[in-house]
Amino acid sequence: MIHFWQRFPGFHDVNSLDNRDPKVLERFADIAGPILWKWFRPTVRGLDKIPEGGALYVCNHNGGFMIPDTWIFAVALTRERGTDDVPYALTHQFVMEAPLTNQLLPAMGAIAANPENAHRVFAAGRKVLVYPGGDLDTFRPSRDRGRVVFGPRRGYVRLALREGVPVIPVVSAGAHDVWWVVSDGRWLSRLLRTHRFLRTDVLPITVSVPWGLTVGAPPFLPLPVPISIEVLEPIHFERSGPEAASDATYVEECHRRVLDAMQLTLDRLMEERRLIRRQRVRAGFDRAIQILSRAPDD
Repeated sequence: MIHFWQRFPGFHDVNSLDNRDPKVLERFADIAGPILWKWFRPTVRGLDKIPEGGALYVCNHNGGFMIPDTWIFAVALTRERGTDDVPYALTHQFVMEAPLTNQLLPAMGAIAANPENAHRVFAAGRKVLVYPGGDLDTFRPSRDRGRVVFGPRRGYVRLALREGVPVIPVVSAGAHDVWWVVSDGRWLSRLLRTHRFLRTDVLPITVSVPWGLTVGAPPFLPLPVPISIEVLEPIHFERSGPEAASDATYVEECHRRVLDAMQLTLDRLMEERRLIRRQRVRAGFDRAIQILSRAPDD
């Protein structure tokens, strides 16, 4: 089906690799980079582990549609590795076809999420980024901020096996604290049957700035929380090709290997964040004691 706005001049073909513009990526890094680094004080580690050639970045998903860690990762790659290692991001068809995002995202390398597009990227020796958890992960309740939630989705493993490319896990911690997700609203989505036209299994109930409590996920002002991103060692699977991708048992083994590596890393990053917060609280308490101890006697 062709949406009415696709008939207007300037609409980008959501399946074209030619929309990507390295100059746009470089300009984005120059303008948005200082803002992102000032607001989120990010740390990005492991960029030296990224191999040359085609590969599949597999990331945990955070922060709803605002995805601050995605922008930070893109800027860090542009600065340290160059635009060739900034991946083509497989993006939900609904997002790609929306009028505003259709004008912005394709120039940065977003393409509609389907195996054919991914194959063309790999054939060109470039990298693809996926969020296997999708809406289940990015709208997971805040109480589960320390979990990688992929649900039943294994398409990313089958894609890597079919294409014979390594998986590069990328783990982010802190980016889900930019708002508060009370519930992912799966029950509400089923009740209202919104999945039929929104093409998502969730209808999140969230608290954000400036909207407060809302149903849904409108654009919001992310809270200025520190964000940590770590790139792990590439994972090369022993088997590849269509036969391996069709072996459900092997696909599940590969999935567990990726998920376990990412969850262990997220556990470590979350613990590092807790230690830093405790140190800051302790330092603040010590400063308060020093100030009070210097107060003149009555």
